[in-house]
Amino acid sequence: MKAETNLSTGIPNTWCPGCFNFSILAGVKNAIAKEIAEGKKKEDFAIVSGIGCHAKIFDYIHLNGINSLHGRVLPVCLGMKVAKPNLSVIGFSGDGDAYAEGMEHLIHMARFNPDVKYIVHNNQVFALTVGQPTPTTELGYKDKTTPDGVKLMPLNPIKLMLAANAGFVARVYADVKQIEEVLREAFKHKGFAFIEIIQPCIIFHKDEGVKEKMYSLQEQGHDRSNWQEAMKKAEEFDYNNAEKIPSGIFYQKERATFEDIFLRYR
Repeated sequence: MKAETNLSTGIPNTWCPGCFNFSILAGVKNAIAKEIAEGKKKEDFAIVSGIGCHAKIFDYIHLNGINSLHGRVLPVCLGMKVAKPNLSVIGFSGDGDAYAEGMEHLIHMARFNPDVKYIVHNNQVFALTVGQPTPTTELGYKDKTTPDGVKLMPLNPIKLMLAANAGFVARVYADVKQIEEVLREAFKHKGFAFIEIIQPCIIFHKDEGVKEKMYSLQEQGHDRSNWQEAMKKAEEFDYNNAEKIPSGIFYQKERATFEDIFLRYR
């Protein structure tokens, strides 16, 4: 029996057949399974999810955790970390959950820098409620709520996280291997780790060649310790149509964590 199997709950999966959430689930489970194989226990991990298609991942990973309120994943993660600092806490959000309802928490979580890993499933729509635009939806996108097309510029979460002083900032495609590799790197990082996964919605926001446009920062020798270069790379894709989309770890630098500063005397 593979170690990964122990992380399965047996609950029937209700994601759309072919949804990229299956790849995210597999990549996350692979990464955690390898951490367990190297000495950690299942009890060392805890997960938190919000509201949206992404949130069902809570039902499919056999770990302790909380399925929280819309936009409130990160304060729950922080509460877990304060209560039990030795936990490896992983939060999951969608782009609506993270960048609309949860934006204030995201910015301050980057500032506070607790040792929490945060994964954002970004398909650029509110998919669970049938395709309304989110803060990262591209200009011109049309649905029933915006028949004339989106007219507001999308946010660039990578730039936002860099500006908020997040110590680990990454983006990958919804590919099992990429997710596993970047999460494993995030586990090594002491501090807040932000991982955005570009995840086309097969129903409301299809791929449109996104995967083919993505290239690896690490394969091109990008210096992940250089904040200015990370910001330049972040500007290559503004969440509208682009010729090339950088992926991998944009920036990584450790600094004192929330636990180091506030929990040292406990």
